[in-house]
Amino acid sequence: MNSCAIFGASGHGMVVAEIAELCGYSTIHFYDDRFDRIKFVNRLPVIGGWELLIQSLTHYDNVIIAIGDNYIRSTKVSLLKEAGATSMALVHPSAIVSQYSKVGGGTVVMANAVINPNCTIGDGCIINTSSSVDHDCFINDGVHISPGANFAGGVSVGNNTWIGIGSSIKQNVDIGRNVIVGAGSTVLSNIAANLTVIGSPAKPIDLE
Repeated sequence: MNSCAIFGASGHGMVVAEIAELCGYSTIHFYDDRFDRIKFVNRLPVIGGWELLIQSLTHYDNVIIAIGDNYIRSTKVSLLKEAGATSMALVHPSAIVSQYSKVGGGTVVMANAVINPNCTIGDGCIINTSSSVDHDCFINDGVHISPGANFAGGVSVGNNTWIGIGSSIKQNVDIGRNVIVGAGSTVLSNIAANLTVIGSPAKPIDLE
């Protein structure tokens, strides 16, 4: 591994870049459509925007989308696949990922996160700092598990769902796609798609 491109010159991008450094990438370039205003992220250069990244894919051993918004990140990951990019998982050296689990391309597993055996983590996910995913969980593409969130075994999560910081998910719960679980919530039962839930136990709220 030598070169890594990161799309998204942001605070999240800084975290991803440091993980790439710790994983041994010697060349790390940022790309962002605000490249005319953002020239560096810490000491790392912002080379150009999305179009230049697509033109430069063959120069990189790994390409990561570092955007917090799940829908935008998933869309960009799909576009990278169509363009033939190489996109592998980035796993912080302090994270623990079972050899019996699978982590999809473009997913970032951050410091002190734990993924236990027989889990499947989709493409373009964020498994954030000190979160834990216990055995036999199935996490679809584009999911963000925020810092300190804890999953018991056998949990299933649909595409592009966001699990808020410090949340707890009971075993064998199914959470649909495009769900938002509010910070500190406790999920004890299944959640249908496209809902926002908060509280302990977590209940849907009306955002209109």
